[in-house]
Amino acid sequence: MMSVSTLAQPFATNNEHLSLCTALAKQHGTPLLVLDLNQVRENYLQLANALPNVALHYALKPLPHIDVVHTLNELGGSFDLATNGEVDLVAQAGVAPSQVIHTHPIKRVSDIEHALSYGCTTFVFDSENELHKFVPYRDQVELLLRLSFPNKDAAADLSKKFGVIRADALPLLKRAKELGIRVRGLSFHVGSQTMDAGKYVHAIEQCKIVFEGAVAEGLGAMNTLDIGGGFPVSYSGQPIDIFEFCAPIRDALSSWPDTVQFIAEPGRFIVASAMTHVMSVMGQSKRGGTTWYYMDDGVYGAFSGRVYGEPDQRFYSLAHEDVQPCVLTGPTCDSIDVISDNCLMPALADGDLVFTENMGAYTWTTSTEFNFFAKATLISLQPSLMVAQVG
Repeated sequence: MMSVSTLAQPFATNNEHLSLCTALAKQHGTPLLVLDLNQVRENYLQLANALPNVALHYALKPLPHIDVVHTLNELGGSFDLATNGEVDLVAQAGVAPSQVIHTHPIKRVSDIEHALSYGCTTFVFDSENELHKFVPYRDQVELLLRLSFPNKDAAADLSKKFGVIRADALPLLKRAKELGIRVRGLSFHVGSQTMDAGKYVHAIEQCKIVFEGAVAEGLGAMNTLDIGGGFPVSYSGQPIDIFEFCAPIRDALSSWPDTVQFIAEPGRFIVASAMTHVMSVMGQSKRGGTTWYYMDDGVYGAFSGRVYGEPDQRFYSLAHEDVQPCVLTGPTCDSIDVISDNCLMPALADGDLVFTENMGAYTWTTSTEFNFFAKATLISLQPSLMVAQVG
């Protein structure tokens, strides 16, 4: 029997998978991240079904792992890149340049040249300063202008840092035309973990006004709309029906002309539920009458999201005793390295395993080796053979 922490919900990962994670932990040690590539495939196909006329470009930022790239490339997926390292990763994986776009609105000239040398020709901009960087390459590139749609309810409001308001869009499109640079469309991102599909609908409607305004101003017809990412993942145990969630988005896009191509940039949705984390108890103590468990991973490692506002994960143990309040803390000699100070767990012994699901996004990629504690080992379960391999 398995006991769970605060938010006592059934463990979504099945017993067979849990047994495999336990066996892998015995073989490879902890901390450990187990990546299920079958689940990556399933998540991609679910979103593709929910957005049938939208080309999905996986955003590498949450989990830039080559096994994920290979899996999605085999499905015919495309990719959203933002850095030279991400360009190099898809190139190493054999992804065709025609399957990628570069969406970082701010780039060094050397970044543009690096992407062009690979074959990527679609880029994003959101300022005149950025526009001028493309003048020497105007015969090679096509751009997307990023619009800003603030969303205070998002886990991360990306419009705080990037994008222009609608009123500034046409002047920038005019300036691009004067410079002889082709702008093929618009892009936006309504923010991470957006639970209200109406945020997408509003942005889509505002973008349509800009599309129509560009034609009216004699700037030519654009042919691409990038609706970004932010598609929500459940961390509470209550499932989200992504097909139902995307229904208003499908309706909003259905009114657009057939000449417009739609793109999305899902990241978290593709990988979050595809990875399980395993850590073990290093030691324990009583502090203020509460048991503190010192784990071999923490906020400088796979739980770094606890510092900057990522959704709280739930914790599970194989023990079946009555649960008691406790603190789960990380291994480093830093007092902020506390994973959870309000957790319900059974009594744990040194060496016991603690499992966490939904650990695919912003965990492995944001981990550090602070205090010389090694990052979690990542094991990929291959889709066809389900053979454990070190990533």
